[in-house]
Amino acid sequence: MAELTLVPERKRTQYYVEDLGGGITMDMVLIPAGTFMMGSPEDERDQSDEGPQHEVTLPQFFMGRYPVTQAQWKQVAGMPEVNQRLEADPSEFKGDTHPVERVSWHDAVEFCARLYQHTNRNYRLPSEAEWEYACRAGTETPFYFGPTISTDLANYDGDYTYGDGPKGEYRKRTTPVDHFRYANAFGLHDMHGNVWEWCADHWHSNYEEAPTDGSAWIEGRDSDRTVIRGGSWLFNPAACRSAYRNDRIPAHRYYDIGFRVVVSAPGLRSP
Repeated sequence: MAELTLVPERKRTQYYVEDLGGGITMDMVLIPAGTFMMGSPEDERDQSDEGPQHEVTLPQFFMGRYPVTQAQWKQVAGMPEVNQRLEADPSEFKGDTHPVERVSWHDAVEFCARLYQHTNRNYRLPSEAEWEYACRAGTETPFYFGPTISTDLANYDGDYTYGDGPKGEYRKRTTPVDHFRYANAFGLHDMHGNVWEWCADHWHSNYEEAPTDGSAWIEGRDSDRTVIRGGSWLFNPAACRSAYRNDRIPAHRYYDIGFRVVVSAPGLRSP
């Protein structure tokens, strides 16, 4: 495995740049180890299937700065097949810097497998706990921006509001992943809205007996459905909350679901 060189960035985040070939790269941001309260308090507005709150402790890992883009998807889709074929251009809303969508959970897993084969780094989908921890970035409010949200900060159905937030624009499509300049404290973008993101976990209707080590929750699933996180351009702002969770059939392809990747964090060398 190649040694990673970390690049300092504003907000004191660190990341490495994965070269996918063809001039296409992917920024992988270091998410520090830590402990957080997963889920939402019972008095959080529109809380559903998000309890009981429980403490989770995670080791450090890397996560993609943005959801996987269409340019990145096309490049990896051209790599040798591992378990299944991938459509090179599946998205409804075209644009190299727009997030890829209309990809199933199985497609996303194949993307990770091809990336692993190309880089010898164990790329995978995030666990639900990793996703929420990375999204919150140390915050406890409904959004990493604070108690509410606006369409100047994220892409969702602006005909609806959350708390004291204003109505805004309903774009009815995805936006480029670098459209909003407001990263969270870990240096991640687009964690609220734009596209839902597949996680590794099977769906459970609550957090009773959930893992506390940040691992994906596979055993004892309620049904053959997979967790998605983050909300999307199609949904109201309540669905964009850090704690909000939903599920979909993993074989289906939806025009508001994409994903981002994570990788474990051994072998680091500071610059």
